[in-house]
Amino acid sequence: MQYRRLGGSGLKVSEISLGSWLTYGGYVEKQNAVKAIETAYDQGINFFDTANVYERGEAEIVVGETLRNYPRESYVLATKVFGKMGEGPNDRGLSRKHITEQANASLKRLGLDYVDILYCHRFDPETPVQETLRAIDDLVRQGKVLYVGISEWTAANIAEGLAAADRYLLDRIVVNQPVYNMFNRYIEKDIIPISAQNGIGQVVFSPLAQGLLTGKYNSANDMPADSRAAKLDWVRKSISESAIAKVQQLGAVASELQITVSQLALAWILRQPNVSSALIGASRPEQVTENAAASGIVLPAEALERIESILA
Repeated sequence: MQYRRLGGSGLKVSEISLGSWLTYGGYVEKQNAVKAIETAYDQGINFFDTANVYERGEAEIVVGETLRNYPRESYVLATKVFGKMGEGPNDRGLSRKHITEQANASLKRLGLDYVDILYCHRFDPETPVQETLRAIDDLVRQGKVLYVGISEWTAANIAEGLAAADRYLLDRIVVNQPVYNMFNRYIEKDIIPISAQNGIGQVVFSPLAQGLLTGKYNSANDMPADSRAAKLDWVRKSISESAIAKVQQLGAVASELQITVSQLALAWILRQPNVSSALIGASRPEQVTENAAASGIVLPAEALERIESILA
C-alpha cells in the first residue's frame, strides 16, 4: 500500500480507503462488514470513512466497534455532518448548534475522543460559512477534530470557505470528498484547479461507479443477485447498455496489463496528483483485497490514451 499526503497537510493516508455508505449498518451483514474492515487494515489501508447519516448512526457504531481493536494512532477516521438526523428544525444543516451536537453524538457512537476529519457533508446555503467554519474550528481547538473537510462543494463554495477561513483566522479546509470516476469527471474542470492551488486534496467516492466499473454487469437487464444494482433501484437505473459496452472495452485494456477492471479504474483515478485517496465500498473482504492491489499501479501513457478514446 502506498500513502499520500492529505492535501497540503502533513497527514499521510492510504491511496485506497474504505467507506461505509450504503453498506455497514445497512444491507451488508455485520459479520461481512467487520471482516471487510479487518481485511482493509491488514492490507495496509489506514483511512476509514463513515457519516452520521449512514443508517442513522448504525454505520458509525459498526466502524467504531471494529476499529477499537487497533491502536488509535494507526488509522485515520473521518465522519460527516449536515444531513437530517431528526424531525426538528435544527436537526440538519451546518449551524453551530447542529455541528456541535452531531460531532459529540458521532464521537459517542464511535467510542472515540476525536476524529481525524470532520466533513461538511454538503454546502448549507442557509448558514453563513463563517459560522460553520468557526464551529468546526472550535472543535479543532477542543481536540475533538483534527482536520476540516468538505464534500460536494462547488468551486464557488470552496472559494467562499477559503476566504472566510483566512479573514477570520480559522482552521483551513484541507480535504474535499467529491464523486469521481471514469463516467463522472466534473471535478477536473474547476474543483481540482482551485483545490490544488489551495492545498486541498480530493478523497473521491464512488470510484467504481457503484460497481459498474468492476465489470460484473453484462447486461442492463441481467443484474447479479449479490450486486448493488439488484438491491437498489437507483443504482440499477443508472446502468446503461452503452456504459456496459465501454466497460467491456476497458476490460480488454486491463487484461493486457494483467490487472482487473476495478484496478484499472482505481489506478486511473490515482493518476491525478491532487487525489489523496480513492474511497471504495466493499460488501465482501475479497473485494477489499482486489481493490487495495490497485495502489502503486502506474498506467503507461499508451493505456491512458486508449482509455480516453474509449470514454470519449
